[in-house]
Amino acid sequence: MRDVKEMAAGAAEAMTALRRDIHRNPELGRQEGRTAALAESALRELGLDDVKRVFGTGVTGLLRGGRPGPTLLLRADMDALPLEEEVDLPFKSIVPGVMHACAHDAHTAILLTAAELLSELKEELSGAVKFCFEPNEEEVGALAMIREGVMESPRVDAAAGLHLWAPLPLGKIAVDAGACWAGMDHFLIKVKGRGGHTASPHTAVDPILAAAQIIQGVQVMQSREQDPFLASSLVFGRIAGGSAANIIPDVVELEGTLRYLFDGSDEGPYKPRVRFRNLVESLASAFQARAEVDFYCSQPPLVNDPAMTALAREAAVETLGGDALVSFLNLGGEDFSEFAARAPSVFAMIGCGNDEIGASYPHHHPKFKIDERALPIGLEWLLRTTLKFLS
Repeated sequence: MRDVKEMAAGAAEAMTALRRDIHRNPELGRQEGRTAALAESALRELGLDDVKRVFGTGVTGLLRGGRPGPTLLLRADMDALPLEEEVDLPFKSIVPGVMHACAHDAHTAILLTAAELLSELKEELSGAVKFCFEPNEEEVGALAMIREGVMESPRVDAAAGLHLWAPLPLGKIAVDAGACWAGMDHFLIKVKGRGGHTASPHTAVDPILAAAQIIQGVQVMQSREQDPFLASSLVFGRIAGGSAANIIPDVVELEGTLRYLFDGSDEGPYKPRVRFRNLVESLASAFQARAEVDFYCSQPPLVNDPAMTALAREAAVETLGGDALVSFLNLGGEDFSEFAARAPSVFAMIGCGNDEIGASYPHHHPKFKIDERALPIGLEWLLRTTLKFLS
């Protein structure tokens, strides 16, 4: 077998150029036409089977190995964010108000390069690799792809993915068994009262007052009803209501997220959605208002399978050495969790932070930047993980 480290290093220059091209031409979720066409064309040129579009701008293709065996899904996300880039780079975004501020451009470049290199090694694979280029990850594109059959024909036996992660310095890899990214529920609350004049508040039902009590009162879920050793977050990110200082409005809207590193299902021990809804409705009712709660975007925690994690940690050590392994829990949402909920999976965070070059801003920041030397590291880890699983 060819030396994997040499293969990854040899592909670094072309992979970096590809990443820069994608970075320069970012596309929002469900609008990834150029990126999808690039991925589809590359997979067809490699001679992969069953190359097709899924969920509009999603792309999949199947690489069959030289011997029979299981099917491993490898996934990269493609969507950019609605931000104006504030980093002065030669390959800065040319699309006003859109930039790759979460490293999805790097993920796409890594997976396309992995497809090329694994195609050269296909006779050594016992099984198949299903390459999955996911659109709209920021709004749970994985579930839509799954509903369109991406986990079938052939049935996916396991999955692996990665995220270049700026909070980790270059040269570090985090891959631990168990929950590593949070379950997440985006919520919208409409608090409905009865409008009126602020000079006669007794003739109205004030939804602003009820909303204030809701914001404070639901925090009891974390402070008194949940094991304090379990990580969670309940944050309101938007409040909207009212039109003038002397008018009590009819409706106030509250929007935010619930996040948790435990079983957040309605059948689990804590039932965060159920308890949240009950508290919101009860608190609104106590102030004679009504509340409607809509969980409009949800995903489970991302849980790494122990056996897959053991294999992936071996790959990490072979890539960077034992000192590279670190632990990192994260309350961010990552919809690779939908794949992981349906097949044994592993997801690694590849360090790409470097204060010396300004790669120190958080993801989703207009000054977000990565150390591109993380690309061949991520590629090598992905190749080694795949080869171990399909050996």
